Amino acid sequence: MESVKKSWLVSELLVTIWLKKFNELNGVYMSQSLNEKVVGVKTLNELINALSNASTKLVKLTSTIVSPHDLFVPEGISLQGGESSPATLSFSQGGGLGLFGNNTISNLSVITTPSARAIFLVAGQKQYGKIELTNLIVTGQVGLILRVGSDQAAIIAENIHVVASDSRAYTEQPQKYGVNVLQGAFTVYNFNGDAASKITASLTNISVGMRGAPVLGSGIFIGGFGDVGGSVEVERLTTGPVYSHGLLTSGTADFITAGVFLLYGAHAQKIENIEEVVTYGINDMVLDNWGSVTEWICKKPILSYGASGIGFVNFGTVDNFIAEDSIVTYGEGARGFNQYDGTVKNIKFKSITTHGNGSIGIQISKPIGSLTIDEDLETFGGLGSSLVKGVNLKLHALALSIKPGGVVEVITVGGAIISHGENVDAYSVDGGMVKAISVARGIRARGKDAHAMRLENGGKSPTANLTLIPPSP
Repeated sequence: MESVKKSWLVSELLVTIWLKKFNELNGVYMSQSLNEKVVGVKTLNELINALSNASTKLVKLTSTIVSPHDLFVPEGISLQGGESSPATLSFSQGGGLGLFGNNTISNLSVITTPSARAIFLVAGQKQYGKIELTNLIVTGQVGLILRVGSDQAAIIAENIHVVASDSRAYTEQPQKYGVNVLQGAFTVYNFNGDAASKITASLTNISVGMRGAPVLGSGIFIGGFGDVGGSVEVERLTTGPVYSHGLLTSGTADFITAGVFLLYGAHAQKIENIEEVVTYGINDMVLDNWGSVTEWICKKPILSYGASGIGFVNFGTVDNFIAEDSIVTYGEGARGFNQYDGTVKNIKFKSITTHGNGSIGIQISKPIGSLTIDEDLETFGGLGSSLVKGVNLKLHALALSIKPGGVVEVITVGGAIISHGENVDAYSVDGGMVKAISVARGIRARGKDAHAMRLENGGKSPTANLTLIPPSP
């Protein structure tokens, strides 16, 4: 009986090997289960046929394929390129790859018109299950959006580089604080107003644009429906280099973008900007938060070149924020950091430098915990225009400004607080309160008619042990 059983097993193995070899010659690979096919494709027709076959589970691209229209990946099917060099899937007339759910897309270069969605969720699915994107080079938007009627998606993305994208025309936009936010090259967005709708996401090594060749619109955009409604829970977001440009015209006050934007309805347990984040245009924030973040760490420089392009804007809540490298802005009205709503428990910068007129170094108008600057906080500008909650206002480029409603538990500066502009104070407490402050190398106003420190409208701050250095005569 045992010999019969062994003979049967050997026969089954030989049949399986023969079928595998036979089907490999015909472009069809058998998986461990004879009911699940792994299909290798080299042409568009082969790809369409494989995606249309209910028994297909994995489709392997072995060459460049060009499609004149959208391609749709049915539920449960994975699409894969070569492991050593990604295969290329292109769309010649602005199409993209639509996912129905429980799909894995890996080791591919996906190319479409930059203004088109290269990878998207097909609307109308109740649940999308798990969507996995791995090792992708993309031209066009990665737009993973839940709409009305869709309750769930678990998104895992790793090693994604969106080389080029133009997401400015998409009309599904968050609105608050007097502005609309343009979508990003890599967008995860729960646009379902049902509070039971939820996206969970783990996003690792997401990069967008290239230095000198940024994506258009926001860079990385993650948001829920609003303060109430569908939500997004981010376990982890890590970014590679991020370069974005909103291409907004001068004077625009009601649209903004950001290199990395976490919006309302979204909570991130941890955000790490491993490489630099750079924005180039008007109203292009570098980092912006309207949601909630447990821990946010920036390991490389945060750079802004455009007017009102703020280094870090926090309108939400953050437990701990650390910028291990410098924040530098160059445009008019481009503040280094501002807290106009929400709060942050602990925030720490290496240094902040602003160069433009109206570019305040740090401005706070809500209660926060501890603020630490390891080196200098320095501004070079004078009076200029800056976007504040959807309105362009004239501001002096104060180095440190505490406004009415702003309360800071403790400020610690390892270097100096310095302003250079004419009639620009270095440290201003206008109706706010600082409970404790220490500045190792003094507070210096170097511009004509400027003050090292000014308390007004009931503003309160300790003055003992502060070295105040007025402008030289």
